[in-house]
Amino acid sequence: MSVLVVGLSHRSAPVALLERAAVTGDDLAKLLHAVHESANVAEAAIVSTCNRVEVYAVVDKFHGGVSAISELMALHSGVPLEDLSRHLYVHYEERAVQHAFAVACGLESMVVGEGQILGQLRQAFRLAQDEGTLGRDLHDVLQQALRVGKRAHHETGIDQAGASLVSVGLDVAVRHLGPLDGVRALVVGAGSMSSLAAATLSRAGAREVVIANRTRANAVRLAASLDVPARAVDLTDLDAALADADLIVSCTGATGLVLTAGRLAAAGAGADGRARFLLDLALPHDIDRAVRDLPGVALAGLDDLSTAEEAAHAVGPRAVEAVRRIVHDEVAAYLSAARAAAVAPTVVALRAKAAGVVDAELARLTGRLPDLDDRDRKEIAQTVRRVVDKLLHAPTVRVKELAAAPGGDSYADALRELFDLDPKAPEAVARADIGEGGAGDGEARPGPAAGSGAPPWSGSARTVEETGAAAAAPAPAATAADCAEADCVSTTTVEDVAARAASVRAVSARDAAPRNGDES
Repeated sequence: MSVLVVGLSHRSAPVALLERAAVTGDDLAKLLHAVHESANVAEAAIVSTCNRVEVYAVVDKFHGGVSAISELMALHSGVPLEDLSRHLYVHYEERAVQHAFAVACGLESMVVGEGQILGQLRQAFRLAQDEGTLGRDLHDVLQQALRVGKRAHHETGIDQAGASLVSVGLDVAVRHLGPLDGVRALVVGAGSMSSLAAATLSRAGAREVVIANRTRANAVRLAASLDVPARAVDLTDLDAALADADLIVSCTGATGLVLTAGRLAAAGAGADGRARFLLDLALPHDIDRAVRDLPGVALAGLDDLSTAEEAAHAVGPRAVEAVRRIVHDEVAAYLSAARAAAVAPTVVALRAKAAGVVDAELARLTGRLPDLDDRDRKEIAQTVRRVVDKLLHAPTVRVKELAAAPGGDSYADALRELFDLDPKAPEAVARADIGEGGAGDGEARPGPAAGSGAPPWSGSARTVEETGAAAAAPAPAATAADCAEADCVSTTTVEDVAARAASVRAVSARDAAPRNGDES
């Protein structure tokens, strides 16, 4: 299974197409389930914002996954597949992980470094988790992406430099209106973007901020939070507020136009000699593009804020470069850990087979020396198991080190060949550990506690060796020297290894086909 990203954003598609392809509300959950239930897809999550629609999936076939996801995106958006496919981008395996981390850091945002994408990515994660479409692999990638995004913002301050689309849009407004202190502002909507715009205008010293919203209680609450004169109005009183406003910011969830050129003209725009600036942060658009034809009226929408000049104005190149280095290092660390974890079932299967051999030989010894007292029998058993541990220590530690490098999965294959492991044994170990962990396929696992220092994927089924074998309590008889010499699996008690060996043998015997030379 491999991670796949299929999507479109402001970088690949015009705003008009993004508007048509946007997925929200119940439609988002429907598309999520449709993707998850399609052929070749095992896990799915969707990041849908005003600037991007991206499907993250775990697939068993690249071409089949891309085709299924592209067709479903076209079907649910109503955009013909031929038109949509020209603007879609695809990232696979390592590039998909890199893209997820870059998105979380704000490197792919319209305004580089804006922090809202972290919340939007978290919403996508929670929706997939609630809808049951999130499995082990995608859980690990998205959880790690969120952590990388937080790290980038904390260490570089890139979110403070870029802030958000609002800050850039209001910078454009200053070029048309001059300093914002003393302007009369109207904010249409009371969501997160509108709240940010109102707070920014308050800090800038606006003379008055009027909040117009469908739900008056939300408008009242937002107005009360500001440090400048502010009031709430109903949408039915919007025309009067339009007549007084110098600056209008609109960001609603309406499916049609909220402000038309005719409505603004009726409110006096273009005829009273005053300069007005309109900032449209909604997708689909709230404001009719034709308002630009009115004298003295300027308009900026999302497509107007996406130029390289605006991005450069919003964030410094040093912060961007620092974040790119973080993403590069985090991707390398994540992939290395994932490759090393992938060999864990083979290592556990090898140790399980060794434990089985030890058990068989000790049983044979008991049959040949029935008069051996319990003390001597336990000492012999302990000695034999220590010998096996020490013999297996070097190859198992080394194979995990080698597996962390690109192409490292070949070392796991070599280990299986050299020790003649049943091909089904590692798979059986992984399935057993999933069950022991209490989370089956499609169920997300909680991450480590904050401040624990553990990597975010340490709680997943990928780290089957650590969660299955190393997590067991160490044998009381083991000494520090023993643990130093042996592999981390050596902290497992004798009984634990024996039980795991029995579990692997039982599952393998049930699922594996007879091999050459085996009795059927």
